[in-house]
Amino acid sequence: MKSHTPYMTIVCLLICVFSWGSVFPIAKRVLEEMSGESLVFWRFTIAAVTLALYIVFTRQAWPKLSLAQYIVIALVGVIGVGGLNLALFNGLQHTSAANGALIMALSPLVTSIVNALLQREWLSRQQVFSLVGGLAGVLLVITNGSVQQLLNFSFNQGDVMIAAGMLAWSGYTICSQWVGHWLPVLPFTLLSMIAASVSMSVVGLGRGEFHPWQELIGLSTTALSSVLYIGLFATVLGYLFWINGVKALGPAKASVFFNLVPVFAALTALAMGQAVTEIQLVGMLIVILALMLPMLVNLRAARGLVVKRC
Repeated sequence: MKSHTPYMTIVCLLICVFSWGSVFPIAKRVLEEMSGESLVFWRFTIAAVTLALYIVFTRQAWPKLSLAQYIVIALVGVIGVGGLNLALFNGLQHTSAANGALIMALSPLVTSIVNALLQREWLSRQQVFSLVGGLAGVLLVITNGSVQQLLNFSFNQGDVMIAAGMLAWSGYTICSQWVGHWLPVLPFTLLSMIAASVSMSVVGLGRGEFHPWQELIGLSTTALSSVLYIGLFATVLGYLFWINGVKALGPAKASVFFNLVPVFAALTALAMGQAVTEIQLVGMLIVILALMLPMLVNLRAARGLVVKRC
C-alpha cells in the first residue's frame, strides 16, 4: 500500500472508524440469524481470502520473511485481532454492553500512555486535550449523560475479559508501527486476518457447537449482504487503513480516531431508524472537536512558519 499525504491518511482513518462503527448496528441484526463466533470467523475468513486473491491476481511481491518473523506476526495477529474479538464475545456473555463500551473507550488513552512510556516521550498538551476531550465525548455517547451509570460501574468476570481485549488491541496498535518498519501493510493485514480466522476456528471447535457453514447457508439475503459488508468493507479496508494510519501518524495520534467508533455507530443506528438523544449528539460534537482542534492548531502553526519564511 503506497504512502499517503497526512490529509489522505486522515481520510483513510475516518473511513476506517466509520466502517468499524457501522458494524455494531449492522451486526446486531445479523446476530439474530447467526452466532457471534460464526460471524467473527466469517468476518476474518472473507477478509483473508479477499486479500489473498488480490495479492495473487495483482502479482504483488511477497516479502522474504524468516520463521521468527512469521511467528511474531502470528502472535501479534492472534493476540491483537483474534484476542480482542474473542475477549469481547466471551466478555459480553458475563457483563452488559454498556460496561463493555465504557472499557473499550479507554483504548486511545491506554494506547497513548503505553506508547509514551515505551518511547520515553511526554504527551503534548494537544494530545492530552484530544484524549481527555474525546473520552468525555465518548462517555456522553455511551451513557447518554447518565452519571448514575458511571457510579454504578463495578468490575466482574466479563469486564476483566473485555479489559484484557482492550489491552490486546492497544498492544496490536503499538506493534503495528514496529512491524511496519520491516513488513508492508498489505501482507501484514493478510497475515493478521489469517491468524484471527484460525484462532476463532480453534476456539469454536473446542466448544463443540461451531457450525459456520450451516449458519451461512441458512442466512437471509439481507443478513448475507451484511456479512459480506462486514468482511469486505469493515475488515479488509478497515484494517488496511488502520495499519497504514498507525504507520504514518504513530500509535498515539492514530488511536485518537478510535473515539469516533461509537459516534459512527450511533449515526449508523440513527440512519437505520434507531433513536439517538440530544445528549448523545452533544457527545459526538465534543469527540469531533477534540479530534479536530489539535489538527487546526498544528495547521495554523505550520502556516505561520510559512509566512515567516516568506
